[in-house]
Amino acid sequence: MGLYIGTKLIKAQAMTRLAYNQLRGWDLPADENGDDKGYLVEYVDGGKPNHPDFAGYISWSPIDVFERAYQPTSGMDFGLALNAVKAGKYVSRSGWKDSGQYIFGIGMPGSGDYWTYTNGKNDNCKLVPFLAIRTVQNSTVPWLASQTDLLATDWYIVE
Repeated sequence: MGLYIGTKLIKAQAMTRLAYNQLRGWDLPADENGDDKGYLVEYVDGGKPNHPDFAGYISWSPIDVFERAYQPTSGMDFGLALNAVKAGKYVSRSGWKDSGQYIFGIGMPGSGDYWTYTNGKNDNCKLVPFLAIRTVQNSTVPWLASQTDLLATDWYIVE
């Protein structure tokens, strides 16, 4: 088998194995510990819902497995923030909080963004992907990360 690493945006809440089984309407198997700590995980990026109370596919993950695979979306490093932008999210820094500034992607793969310009002809040109910022002045301009931005760990997803 190959080795894989991935990043997904999920919803999660702390939940014991017993509570998860009760949520699903299942009996806890005799060989499982109901007090095992873990997380109820809801995949929001696809997958057929498997419970009427959730929009996405749900499962349960033991706490150690979960904490090795996922990090909170507040206090992210730039790599995780960039992955969120690639997934269509807006990100900001806590130091910018309440400024209204956030970063987003334009022309990201799969976004279908096109730019039309006229120079004697009508041409549709595919955008080269780039990062943009919504500024304090409510303008959108291309954005280039500073060294401080690249090394910061205070990025979060703007809801």
